[in-house]
Amino acid sequence: MEALPFDPLPDPDNGGRSRKEVYARLSTEMQEFVDREENKHILDYVCRLPLEEIGIPEFHPYISRALKGMKHPNLIYPIGGGLAVHIYPDNDDLRDYYIPIEPCIFQDLESTLEEVEWLLVDVVQGLEVNTKNPEERKELLEKVLEKICIIKKNAERKKKKGTETNEEDQEEADSGRFKILSRHLKGINKIYKNSNMPKILITPEEFRAIKYIMVRDKVGMGVLQPLLMDSNIEDISCSGLGRTFVEHKVFSALKTTISFQEMEELNSFVIQMSEKVGKPITYRDPIVDTALPDGSRINIVFGEDVSKRGSNFTIRKFMGIPISILELIEFGTLDYTMAAYMWMMMKAGMNCFISGETASGKTTMMNAVTTFLPPNSKIVSIEDTPELQVPHKNWTREVTRTTREDSGSDVSMFDLLKAALRQRPNEIMIGEIRGVEGNIAFQAMQTGHPVMSTFHAASVEKLIQRLTGDPISVPKNYVDNLNVVLIQSAVNIPGKGFGRRVLSINEIVGYDPINHSFNFMDIFKWDPATDTFKFTGKNNSYLLEQKIAPSMGIPEKQARKIYVELDKRAKILKKIHQARVINFYELFEMLIRVEEAGVIP
Repeated sequence: MEALPFDPLPDPDNGGRSRKEVYARLSTEMQEFVDREENKHILDYVCRLPLEEIGIPEFHPYISRALKGMKHPNLIYPIGGGLAVHIYPDNDDLRDYYIPIEPCIFQDLESTLEEVEWLLVDVVQGLEVNTKNPEERKELLEKVLEKICIIKKNAERKKKKGTETNEEDQEEADSGRFKILSRHLKGINKIYKNSNMPKILITPEEFRAIKYIMVRDKVGMGVLQPLLMDSNIEDISCSGLGRTFVEHKVFSALKTTISFQEMEELNSFVIQMSEKVGKPITYRDPIVDTALPDGSRINIVFGEDVSKRGSNFTIRKFMGIPISILELIEFGTLDYTMAAYMWMMMKAGMNCFISGETASGKTTMMNAVTTFLPPNSKIVSIEDTPELQVPHKNWTREVTRTTREDSGSDVSMFDLLKAALRQRPNEIMIGEIRGVEGNIAFQAMQTGHPVMSTFHAASVEKLIQRLTGDPISVPKNYVDNLNVVLIQSAVNIPGKGFGRRVLSINEIVGYDPINHSFNFMDIFKWDPATDTFKFTGKNNSYLLEQKIAPSMGIPEKQARKIYVELDKRAKILKKIHQARVINFYELFEMLIRVEEAGVIP
């Protein structure tokens, strides 16, 4: 399944480039990295590269966005667990290569793995393995492998009967005695004690590779596991037969070495994935949209009858810690004044939609602005697939339920939204409005429940068209209950490459029933020529002057004092940023302290 973009040189032990020679050419940081036992295979990988063509890859312990825009990079960075990634240059294509450097990358283990599989089946049949905890399963699998493999340096691999092993081999096999994980481990010892179970004699390198493959394929998500482990990956996509692609936070679109050349192989892989996530896919039900164990969102389409290039899948990676509003400012997505404006809108309970195209960063932005919601708020979130992350303690997280049978046991967003109105929330967050739940959302706004949601539309005009048309069908005179629309997009920035920008922040002022038209105004607008933001609504904001100012006790004739308050908040955010308090949760705590100190009203 792996298609490397180069012909590997011979192994260092079989006439290839000397490890000592290559090691001497590495940076001090990389030397320290490959010196670790779990990273030995990475030095061998570098030894087998065409260094005369591409040179020694740069080593980066961490990937920084400062590398963004780098043309055809040649670098290696670690992703944990003894794995690293090589961004390999391709001068003939816009996409460079993304190569996971795994312990098995150059190992020919097919026959050995078949033997190990057979022995595993024999052991597992004698156990009642029912643990679903991934860590327990991983540890159990590793211990079983230690028991069925005899590790001997430079050994010629062969299969031996347990009763025929000599004392030295038996001592080596028993050196990895189990720590008692559970009754399963006792069962394994019982099976092997005084038995004729066969064992496999292998080298340490082979054992490390076999253990990695087994854990990756049996507990993890197979060949995709390194991509899921890399926090720099945003999206993983397979469009059918051929290569798998990733969207990288720093290096944008990359092609991986993972490819599917046979339809049977691809179908088998997506079936296994669907079974691991508990949503088995079939020809009758060929589409799965669910979450992986780590929270990443996966969509699978199965079969050639609905996907002509073969089964396909897309994974939207889950972010462990949400990106904060200050990090978005660092990325250039918006500026301090815009963030301060959203702070004031969220605190005042304004209804807000974050709208844009696919992969424009809508959910990321919605997560980021939740830090501006009052800390004592009760928040109810409603989603198809859990992606939202909220820092508040009083957070009710609700997710829809779908069943494959016509049992009437589905729970839709419409159902959950109706239930949320009875839970006295201070804020209702909806993953995305697509259908009739939009009607209930606007009724909630009408009755004073603040609502925030993402929406799929590239402009305010298109957003209103979708809201008022089928199947959402919100009455036109309800639309002005929506206060703020933030339009975001993924754009190509001259000289900077791909990035996400807030194209505009708009205020919905009202609906004219006579002319059947909507009044809205740009408050902030992105200038693509300079990659800066213009405060087009300064001294002319309806919400700031007519809604926020009165709530803060500012007299009507002095309403423009509200812009002084806006500047003050922008400066506070900048000072917090300069103090390097940018973590999502740390920023939330800092904003609480700022408000408790009375710095802002």
